[in-house]
Amino acid sequence: MKSSNPVFSRRVFNRNEQNLHADDAAVGLDPYAQGTADQSGTVHDVDAVSGPQPAVQQQVGGAAMTIDDVVARTAMTLGTVVLFAVLAWVLLPVDEAGLSRSYGIAIGAGLLAFGLSLVQSFKARPVPALILAYAAFEGVFLGVISSVTSTYISPGVVIQTVLGTMAVFAGVLIAYKMRWIRVTRRFYGFVMAAAMGFVLLTVANLLFSAFAGGDGLGLRSGGLGIVFGVIGIILGACFLALDFKQVEDGIAHGAPREESWLAAFGLTLTLVWIYVEALQLFSILNGGDKSA
Repeated sequence: MKSSNPVFSRRVFNRNEQNLHADDAAVGLDPYAQGTADQSGTVHDVDAVSGPQPAVQQQVGGAAMTIDDVVARTAMTLGTVVLFAVLAWVLLPVDEAGLSRSYGIAIGAGLLAFGLSLVQSFKARPVPALILAYAAFEGVFLGVISSVTSTYISPGVVIQTVLGTMAVFAGVLIAYKMRWIRVTRRFYGFVMAAAMGFVLLTVANLLFSAFAGGDGLGLRSGGLGIVFGVIGIILGACFLALDFKQVEDGIAHGAPREESWLAAFGLTLTLVWIYVEALQLFSILNGGDKSA
């Protein structure tokens, strides 16, 4: 499974058995449906030039991933984010004397977290230490920007943001389990295209803000900032649905237990995305034209 952050492309779980998911294979989304079956039920890999070829059987090594594994690894990763966010909030002052130093540490931690997430995204297998290190640095970044936003822009906004993030997660999970959200090829393509556009606009806004000053393109303040924030949260919710789909497929097809770390990594990235967008949105709603 690849990162759920739209900056990165997505990767599927390692296949551990030859079962096919008929519905997903029909729309081309099942990462495990890599072949065709003849009348005897034997699975063949499809070669675009020479046609179907006998598939190489993959041996199941070790325990298969379960939902309990995913929940445990996700709790561990998110717990690390929360722990270091609280430590950063308490230990890094954001008063006038210490604001610059704390903000510099937060930016450095954010860049390190981004770099570690890139490294993990390009690795073939999950590295738990790398994922937990990413979570720790991400926690430092979130702790400082949350403290700054709560102190200088909108007191109480962090509680609103946490509750909002939890509500989005619960809402998407319920909608996915009830099959109100169906992850199809069209859904996937739309989400990826919208996410790329969103990221490009965000980068453009940052560049305009850095070189021209002010609010850049105005995407992080006022009415346009509210609309942009809502779109960001909706995109995060869509990526949650993609994460749930990949976890469901991994469990159904017996992915190795270690792949639960990738599930935790993807879910954490998505929840951090939603939290940051919600923090920005609530800060605008509570603080007028100010932005985090």
